[in-house]
Amino acid sequence: MEAPPKDTPTARIRRPRLVETKTLPNPTNYVVALNGEFAAWAYDEERAKVHRGEWRKTYGVSPSAPLDLEIGTGNGYFFAHRAKVEPTRSLIGMEVKYKPLIQSIRRARREGSENARIVRYDASCLEDIFAPEELDHVFIHHPDPWPRQRDWKHRLIQTEFLDILWSLMRPGSFVNFKTDSEDYYDWALPLFESSKFKKLRATRDLHKSEWATENFVTHFESLFLQKGQAIFYCRFEKP
Repeated sequence: MEAPPKDTPTARIRRPRLVETKTLPNPTNYVVALNGEFAAWAYDEERAKVHRGEWRKTYGVSPSAPLDLEIGTGNGYFFAHRAKVEPTRSLIGMEVKYKPLIQSIRRARREGSENARIVRYDASCLEDIFAPEELDHVFIHHPDPWPRQRDWKHRLIQTEFLDILWSLMRPGSFVNFKTDSEDYYDWALPLFESSKFKKLRATRDLHKSEWATENFVTHFESLFLQKGQAIFYCRFEKP
């Protein structure tokens, strides 16, 4: 793949950690659907980069219209819910695995949502497919916690990632972070606090907090709630 664009504040050489769709020797039905049945709403790695800086055109909305991003849609329950309850906001989902990627966009389409798109890309390389200040709100729910210390370098929330995310978001927008891993929360929260973002919310037990009623419980989240597992949550704003 191409080197990351150079018009971001942090220069680096990094390539997405995923196998390109076009190189797969035996594509599954989900892989085929990405550039077939759902080609108008779903984008593989190559097609996603083409729209960098011009994503709003794919929705037919004005340059000032809000454009939100969910990183890691999973099976797409939150993705479809968000698209349905916020029809005036365009929404992009990002997922690496083909099955949940297709499940996510299929759910949104079944709800009749016209404001949903989804891409297959490595979230640690967001600047490849989004231009500075192209995004509004960003949702990061239950990312891979990489629990072993030797793997912490693979965690999405890193100082460099937050610097890049800041540059891609518009002033006045926020990033939501939610996890079932206490260890990951204790890792991520100080990084958010030391970044350019401003803290708006933080709780070690979302479902016992003042923000519980507005939270959408994902399928993944419900499994942990059944076990009595607390959900850790914070929201940071780009002033």
